[in-house]
Amino acid sequence: MWIGLAPDLDGLGLLVDFATRLFGLAETNYYQDFHRVYGHGLPAALVFATVVWLFAEHRTRAALAAFVSVHLHFACDLLGSRGGDPEDIWPIPYLSPFSDAFTIAWSGQWELVSWQNTLITAALLAFAAFMAVRRGYSPVSLFSRRADAAVVAALRARLT
Repeated sequence: MWIGLAPDLDGLGLLVDFATRLFGLAETNYYQDFHRVYGHGLPAALVFATVVWLFAEHRTRAALAAFVSVHLHFACDLLGSRGGDPEDIWPIPYLSPFSDAFTIAWSGQWELVSWQNTLITAALLAFAAFMAVRRGYSPVSLFSRRADAAVVAALRARLT
């Protein structure tokens, strides 16, 4: 799960941009300048898969899953991460930061805050709840077994 979110690490400049404005410092524009430059391409996917390979028990399988997860992130960004303006399409510079030669964009990209993304999110949350009831654990188990047991018990009480 975490590796699927890793491409957005290049968006952490948003925190710096916010802090400079908050404290009245010279404004920065790191988010706009660097988001989707370092984390959203083949080089980043290879780095993320390599990091997973270094730490995983089943190295090849885990690295392959990481590589696929990162590309699923790219696909989701291509489908539904446009800004509020129909012209505000966010492309994926696939060879970045080394080259802009292979940049992928889709003119039908829907807004980040759209009914499509809301529907997909609701469906995935429902599926996660169903699987938690069925298997006896949820994604909350990544953080706390005790909290996970409470979540599963609450879901079972509501859904069964």
